[in-house]
Amino acid sequence: MSQSAVAEESFGTFPTPNMVHLERILPGPIERVWAYLTEPEKRAQWFAGGSIGSEVGAPFELLFSNHTLGKSGPGSEVPERFKKYECFTMNSVLKRFEPPHALGFTFGTGPDSSEVLFELSPHAQGVLLVVKHWQLTTREGKLNVSTGWHTHLGVLGDLLNGKAPQPFWPRFVANEQVYEKLIPSLI
Repeated sequence: MSQSAVAEESFGTFPTPNMVHLERILPGPIERVWAYLTEPEKRAQWFAGGSIGSEVGAPFELLFSNHTLGKSGPGSEVPERFKKYECFTMNSVLKRFEPPHALGFTFGTGPDSSEVLFELSPHAQGVLLVVKHWQLTTREGKLNVSTGWHTHLGVLGDLLNGKAPQPFWPRFVANEQVYEKLIPSLI
C-alpha cells in the first residue's frame, strides 16, 4: 500500500498467514505520536496503560481498561462475550526500543504469545504509523487481534486529531464484521 493511499480507517492486510499489518497517517510531530505509544497515561487513553521502560528484554505489564476508551452512552456497553476483555492485565516483554521510530514487545508471555511492532516515520501528511502483529496461530486470535488493533488505532487517531473518540465496543463489533470477511480462512 503506498503511503499516500493510507486512509484513516484502512483495514489491515495479511502479508503472511500469521501476521496482520496496519498503517495510519497521524498528525505529528513524530515525538507526539511516540509519546502516545510509550507514556502510560497517554497510551491508556487509546490502548493500555502500564510502564514499559526502555530496557530490551525487560518484562512489563499492559493494563487494559477497554470500558474507558471512547465516549460512553447508549450502545457503548461491553457485549457479554467481551466481558473478560473489559479490564485485564497482560504480561509482556520489551523486544525493541528505538525512540522515536520503533517499539516492539511480546503480546503475552509463554507458548501462546505473539509479537507486535510499531514503526514511526515522517510522512508528507504527518507521521506514518505501521503496526505489525505476528505469531498469530489461530483464526480466532487473528480476528481478535486485527479487530482490536483497528479499533484501538481508531481511538488513537481520534485523540491525535482532537476528536472525541467514539465508543470502543460498538466500533469493535462493526470492525469485527469486516475482518470476519477479510481474514483468510486458513492460517
